[in-house]
Amino acid sequence: MSDATEGNGTTEAAEAAGSGRAGGDAGGRHVRVVLVDDHRMFRTGVQAEIGQTAETGVEVVGEAADVDQAVTVITATRPEVVLLDVHLPGGGGVEVLRRCTPLMADAEQPVRFLALSVSDAAEDVIGVIRGGARGYVTKTITGTDLIDSIFRVQEGDAVFSPRLAGFVLDAFASTDAPPVDEDLDRLTQREREVLRLIARGYAYKEIAKQLFISVKTVESHVSAVLRKLQLSNRHELTRWATARRLV
Repeated sequence: MSDATEGNGTTEAAEAAGSGRAGGDAGGRHVRVVLVDDHRMFRTGVQAEIGQTAETGVEVVGEAADVDQAVTVITATRPEVVLLDVHLPGGGGVEVLRRCTPLMADAEQPVRFLALSVSDAAEDVIGVIRGGARGYVTKTITGTDLIDSIFRVQEGDAVFSPRLAGFVLDAFASTDAPPVDEDLDRLTQREREVLRLIARGYAYKEIAKQLFISVKTVESHVSAVLRKLQLSNRHELTRWATARRLV
């Protein structure tokens, strides 16, 4: 388990997964799903939100918290859809996709991936789509919309949160390789997430709640970012991020 804060986690995770439980009957639809996210409380919330199979048609057949677990569970259960977090211990969602390429390519029983992440950064979206994911939605999505997205991905559609679709169109319309930013490359994926939220004016407590980590962990990430980028304070950090259009 990662550094997720305990306490009211189940309630908060359910709210993060989406407001409003989907009701009614599944209408004969059925899809087998694996949840991949390094925060147990978030997985619990998603399971509570969408996993009432008789009502939603979604059957959660496995969970995983890191890359190795994800590959093992996905290979063993062969779900139709994987809900995949972008930032995972062991190499991230892109590494899961790379190692599951043969499963995605299976003509008879393809495993399809839908990224479900707190991040709305262009490079995260583009990275997992290039890796083979069929869509990307953020954790602000409602339970009803998430269920609909899962079934659409099962059917072979591509699904994106509205503002994220533009990132994909822009990326694949361009034949130029993205420029390399050596400073940004020094940061881990989690440090980039914290950097963006700091630059957007979020307080440490707000960042901790958004990322399901402790305030102390946020402080550690900020210190690491400042050290790696050779900056002195959050104001310099905000200017740095703004200049690179990361906000």
